Amino acid sequence: MCHILTCIKPTTPQNHYTLATGLFPESHGVVGNTFWDPHLERDFYYTDPDRSLNPEWWSSEPFWVTAEEQHIRTAIHMWPGSEAHQSGMTPSFLDHFDGKEPLENKVARLLELLDLPGAEQPSSWSKSKPTRPQLIAAYVPNVDGDGHLYGPNSTEINTTINRVDSMLDSLFGGLAERNLTDIVNIIVVSDHGMATTSTTRLLQFEDLIGEEYVPHVHRIDGWPLYGLRFTSDAPPDILKSLHAVLAAKSRSLASFDVYLRDVDMPERYHFSNNPRIAPLWIVPRTGWAIVRREELDVAEALKSGEIYHPRGLHGYDHEHPLMRAIFVARGPAFPHQPNSRVENFRKTAPVGARL
Repeated sequence: MCHILTCIKPTTPQNHYTLATGLFPESHGVVGNTFWDPHLERDFYYTDPDRSLNPEWWSSEPFWVTAEEQHIRTAIHMWPGSEAHQSGMTPSFLDHFDGKEPLENKVARLLELLDLPGAEQPSSWSKSKPTRPQLIAAYVPNVDGDGHLYGPNSTEINTTINRVDSMLDSLFGGLAERNLTDIVNIIVVSDHGMATTSTTRLLQFEDLIGEEYVPHVHRIDGWPLYGLRFTSDAPPDILKSLHAVLAAKSRSLASFDVYLRDVDMPERYHFSNNPRIAPLWIVPRTGWAIVRREELDVAEALKSGEIYHPRGLHGYDHEHPLMRAIFVARGPAFPHQPNSRVENFRKTAPVGARL
């Protein structure tokens, strides 16, 4: 029996790795798109292989490593983090990321993997004569990319969704042609939703924290959340004082929240027990964003009618309805009636559990 896990979008490496490990980011260590590790004294930057694919960043065990250790062959098609060779192990099949790969090529690749001879046939596994993987995971970035570019309520994103829907139809058709419909399990997931942005829902960072604090900001982690780290010569009470300033503003503006990692970070976020998490976080409300003046002058943009980009964002409070992800499953492991629905559930497991 083969299992195919298809991730329709996402964004962020931390959610991809949560799907792969069952752990919260504070436990698996990939705490954002960008972050500073105070022990390694290096930056993680997800779009730069030199700053993201060292296995020391991805320290927890993903499902493909667990499977390979149990002699279950896996094929990983562009899943974020899969090229980091965790535990010194590489999936039996590993396709490197290509954000411009046509959707029809993805279908062809998945069917190509299923067309390989099974392990039950009289051939031994080798790189020159491979056998069919039993677990396939594929990543489809198109919906996320166009959601950012055009917004989640745009005509363009509807077109993209239709194309991805057609891609899945082609995959299901390929399974039917091979008489695999009742043999292969398929799970389609996403790692987040998407909210529409607007120039009228922007917070100017320098005005928000106050000019007196700006020179002491050493690093800004994450996005659209802002995790702040401060210079070594900053006042010793800067965390407490800036938190108080921002907390007062948040009560009047109602467009963001502010938390200290070690003081009042909501427990449900599971976002405090890791030194890679910055000590102070400004969290925009859903649909809002923070910008630095070097990126965009909000006052000038409002006057000129300039449109803020990206047109769609995520990374907000996961309990907001616009941030909800999908989970759709079909196959012999899911003997449910068509259109059956399940209650909302988390994609995490207890720390230490082997998935």
